[in-house]
Amino acid sequence: MTKRLAKVCGLNTPEAVDAAVDAGADYIGLVHYEPSPRHVTLDQARALKARVPTSTKVVLLLVNMQPAPTAQAVDAVKPDVVQFHGGESAQWLGLLKPQVRQELWKAIGVKSADSLQNALRFRGAVDRLLYDAAPGVLPGGNGVAIDWTLLAGFRHELPWGLAGGLNPDNVAEAIRISGAELLDASSGLESAPGVKDAGRIRAFIQAVHAV
Repeated sequence: MTKRLAKVCGLNTPEAVDAAVDAGADYIGLVHYEPSPRHVTLDQARALKARVPTSTKVVLLLVNMQPAPTAQAVDAVKPDVVQFHGGESAQWLGLLKPQVRQELWKAIGVKSADSLQNALRFRGAVDRLLYDAAPGVLPGGNGVAIDWTLLAGFRHELPWGLAGGLNPDNVAEAIRISGAELLDASSGLESAPGVKDAGRIRAFIQAVHAV
């Protein structure tokens, strides 16, 4: 049976990073996007990454950055994965992919089955798709779940993950309905916007790995 993977996104303090690593997170996410309450500077991201053992992968989340700042951010932090969470095109990511050694992920806002079909244009341009709720006030981290039934039975042609409104209480049901292999939570693991709760982080990771 395939092991389900747990990603805790939007970590912005050493304590939160340590809590996610200690709880067995497969991936941790660092958000470099100033409007987000989870934003970290490149210096902060680099320092947080230094706390993470190689057994846990670090994801750097970027939103609609130009090529030069993107390269600067990737070079500064040296993450394992770069996650694009804006309106980046398949063409742009396809040009970037051969130039970086990191995995590239693309978050896709899902409103309908058409969203899943349209996402197939990223074949060859990214290593994984991350299905999230359609953008709201922020591109992600809004605590809104998508209709998981849209993913049930869909013929996925790329590795993929599920985000949007996930928390320790609903993630097992999300897996049961969608069949997701990677589960990504952020606001559902917080006591306040941008403030991670160690207990909720542990409960979420345990729930993912238990399925």
